[in-house]
Amino acid sequence: MLYDLRLKIAYIYAAAAGSSRHVLRVTPRDIPGRQKTIASTLLIAPDPAERSVFVDSFGNQARDVLLRGEHRRFEISVRARIKRTSADVSPAPGPQIEDLQEALRRYRGLGPDSPHHFTARSRLVRPGRDTTEFALRILPDGIGVAEAVRRIGEALHAEMIYDPAATEVDTPHETAFAARRGVCQDFSHIMIACLRGVGIPASYVSGLLRTLPPPGAERLAGADAMHAWVRAWCGPGIGWIEYDPTNATDVGDQHIVVAYGRDYCDVSPAKGVLRTAGGQRSSQSVDLVEADPARPPL
Repeated sequence: MLYDLRLKIAYIYAAAAGSSRHVLRVTPRDIPGRQKTIASTLLIAPDPAERSVFVDSFGNQARDVLLRGEHRRFEISVRARIKRTSADVSPAPGPQIEDLQEALRRYRGLGPDSPHHFTARSRLVRPGRDTTEFALRILPDGIGVAEAVRRIGEALHAEMIYDPAATEVDTPHETAFAARRGVCQDFSHIMIACLRGVGIPASYVSGLLRTLPPPGAERLAGADAMHAWVRAWCGPGIGWIEYDPTNATDVGDQHIVVAYGRDYCDVSPAKGVLRTAGGQRSSQSVDLVEADPARPPL
């Protein structure tokens, strides 16, 4: 699939910021054999006094920007054309969960894709009794790891209600799980806690999802938002697979990956520090549409 992306994120401050510094992770990453950015542009307003590009610990492209001078608004705009192919989802069950720990012990390496980064508690994911017991209740003895990932994702989808009013960006996943309500960030954090609780390395994926309007309705420009799902390590034979618990589906060519991390804190589109007083509000618009290959990108 060939997609054109338009993404805009804006932050409006109650009082002018004297200066600010931000780290941005907003451009789709390249994944060999699966995803390739053909062209992209990133516009930032106000124009940064300093900017640099680096690759973080998990292989994501990040930008460090410094804004000097008073500003009440900080805006990020991305345009990109991306080629996306479906992942090869192996039907093989892979090792059983009880054998996965031996595979982890044998795994050597601490590169960006090492499963060792994604086994323990992280800042926003804390495997606990409730999520671990939930996962154990639905997993029969001898189940393969890949099938266990899907079973947990399907069970969460059936148990949880998607409710944008139920949580905020900083709501603990334990609160969302207790209420059985939340958004894609909550679904993903809860699923990661379930997987890590039973010994399956799992990471958070920040990305975009192509959506279609209901039959007979027109597509609303800018109505989409950034999305999140889960990546799980299923042993050396299968490697990493990705699952979307919000939609109860294996990740395919309608999902565009932006960044991988231990949780949302590692992959948030923009985070930083600024000198100001009072609160702020933000807005976000996303258009991810099938591209016309006869038209030039951007």
